[in-house]
Amino acid sequence: MVRVRWRRAFRLIRSIFPPIDLFEDIADPRDWEALVSLESKTNPRVREHIGRLDLVPVERRVSGTGASLVMAPFVHCSTDRPGRFSNGTYGVYSVGNEEEVAIREVAFHHGRAMAASSTDPGWHSQFRMLVGALDRELVDLTGDVQAHDPDSWTYPQQRGAEQRARGADGILYNSVRSPGGRCAALFWPDAVSIPVQGDHYKMHWDGRRVDRVHNLNTRQEYELAL
Repeated sequence: MVRVRWRRAFRLIRSIFPPIDLFEDIADPRDWEALVSLESKTNPRVREHIGRLDLVPVERRVSGTGASLVMAPFVHCSTDRPGRFSNGTYGVYSVGNEEEVAIREVAFHHGRAMAASSTDPGWHSQFRMLVGALDRELVDLTGDVQAHDPDSWTYPQQRGAEQRARGADGILYNSVRSPGGRCAALFWPDAVSIPVQGDHYKMHWDGRRVDRVHNLNTRQEYELAL
């Protein structure tokens, strides 16, 4: 285990998802199931919008302004969207220790998704940076070579499931897509502070990969080398 203290922990997400009012407006997470049950009687789509509350223990939920940004990956996980440390049956909140780390990690995986969808070259997708703070004891896998396999998630997913089952808050590992960077895979919403929104970005798809990232706030554009 290692204590990880990052004054700023960066996470890049798509800009298309609206906040979930339940997480933002209702102060006590213990009331959420009852409220969802009540509202779903008149609006069956409420459960779909809010997601799987049962995947997050009451004591580990977060609420208040900005809470949707943290809760979303835990209640809307799917086996169609696995990650390095999860097969998709539970959520992970992934952050990088630098802004560039978050950008390069997301750009790589967004490129793979675009390739799988056979999207024509020239497509742009918008993202927003979330900036929170991290101060937790995490499982240190930075020295585990297998956990950083660029082509297979089988082993790290096994390690992730084991550590989550043991109650670990998360895993510290080396960024696979941004050499020298560090990442954290967090297993519970309360393991990170509720973030604030940073800059907006636009990623350009050239038909093979995401080759350019444009900061919409600063107007700077970055080329991502092969």
